[in-house]
Amino acid sequence: MRRRLVTLAMSVFCLWLNAQTTVSFSFSPLPEKDGPVVSKDYSVEVRRADAPAEAWTEVPVLRCHVDTRRVQEAAFAEFDMAEPVEVRITNHRKEQAEAVDVRPHNRGLKAERQNDSTVVLRLQRPEYLSLEFGGERLHNLHLLVNAPLTEHHTPDEPKAIDWVAPNSQDVFVQGARLIYFGPGVHKPKDLPSEEIKIPSNCTVYLAPGAIVKARLIVDRAENVRIVGRGILDHPLRGIEITYSKNVLVDGITVLNPAHYTVFGGQSENITIRNIKSFSARSWSDGIDLMCCKQVRVENCFLRTSDDCIALYNHRWWYWGGTEDVDVKRCIFWPDVAHPVNIGSHGDDRAPQGEVLSNVRIHDCDVLYGREQGLLAIQCGDQNIIRDVRFDSIRIEGIQKGRVFDLRVLFSEKYNRAPGGSIDDIHFDHITVDADTPEQNLMPSRVEDYDADHRVHRYTLGDIRIGNRPFDPARDIVRGLSK
Repeated sequence: MRRRLVTLAMSVFCLWLNAQTTVSFSFSPLPEKDGPVVSKDYSVEVRRADAPAEAWTEVPVLRCHVDTRRVQEAAFAEFDMAEPVEVRITNHRKEQAEAVDVRPHNRGLKAERQNDSTVVLRLQRPEYLSLEFGGERLHNLHLLVNAPLTEHHTPDEPKAIDWVAPNSQDVFVQGARLIYFGPGVHKPKDLPSEEIKIPSNCTVYLAPGAIVKARLIVDRAENVRIVGRGILDHPLRGIEITYSKNVLVDGITVLNPAHYTVFGGQSENITIRNIKSFSARSWSDGIDLMCCKQVRVENCFLRTSDDCIALYNHRWWYWGGTEDVDVKRCIFWPDVAHPVNIGSHGDDRAPQGEVLSNVRIHDCDVLYGREQGLLAIQCGDQNIIRDVRFDSIRIEGIQKGRVFDLRVLFSEKYNRAPGGSIDDIHFDHITVDADTPEQNLMPSRVEDYDADHRVHRYTLGDIRIGNRPFDPARDIVRGLSK
């Protein structure tokens, strides 16, 4: 059965290679009992924008789960493009095509209605988008359009391990330079905790059509690359990077991890880009980093049921503070919790708290926020947080949320000591979508713990709430968290 699935996936992929030169598909559909479930809610087709007579090519549409409060079934379709394309989307649900919203709004994209259930969208460049018919955001279609995959590998390369049926876990620590997952479903049931440990100086390649039901662990390793267009399907965690350096994660999709899409602990020089993730479980954050330094996160789409990205100091077995983190061109959609959460955990037992500094979050979109601070710094456990900049953040879809939340606090649930201080925080070019009702916006919050544990300097640049400027007297509440 397995060989037949792999052959089927390879056949579909090869047919595409022969027929297309400008659009590539990230994976091929697989039977429901083995891989991700094919969604019946939407159909997606694509063709070159300059070839209106060209036949439409169907893109697989898969199901993803969202919102842990009441788990719902949304859908996503993914492909690569190298030149402008037209995308035809048919909605098989009840919502009408005349009221389709394409987000993020700042992309300025409008879908052209063809009939009551079908629209056409023209794309000039790769985009990560949400299409919402009739305002439906829990059963929407996520359109994930990548730039072309430029890196390709084969299992015939020197020191390559073709994941078909390795004899034991030992095979992964004996000088492998390539771990190759080809099209098909990979279930490493014989490995402890369904995990795969990656050695130093190794590339892990998830080919288009690869479905891997395991977590990938980079522990005490260096010069590791995890790349491709495959899927990590329902892992305990997606990717763990601990006590390691020089690690790249690029291009893959993670479906419903139990606990984090990418987790980093006491590691340095990490690059995470072009990652797509959906989750609908408690604690299923997007990217959580503890005591990591020199980190770059770029062009990711994270729809999570906990924080989209969280930066902490000491927690569990990781120490040393956090420094030099750059997050840009990402889309955050937390159905639960914060798009950005900084500073909750640290070293409460040392004479002086750990430092979290030099963080940049810029050119990002927030598609949803509810009952939380969207840009949150919650300083606990003696942490000293300084030099954090939020710039060019576009916010839409707030439901009782705060633009920012700066607090030095003590949380009985998460902390063993109050935070130390927050200083040198900057907000500039922050916009809240004009479609957001004023009643959905809660005042931003600035809170000291006491006179010795305070929020010090913060600056407000160009911030707009819909069509009006941000008014600190109206839009900020200040007090004590104690």
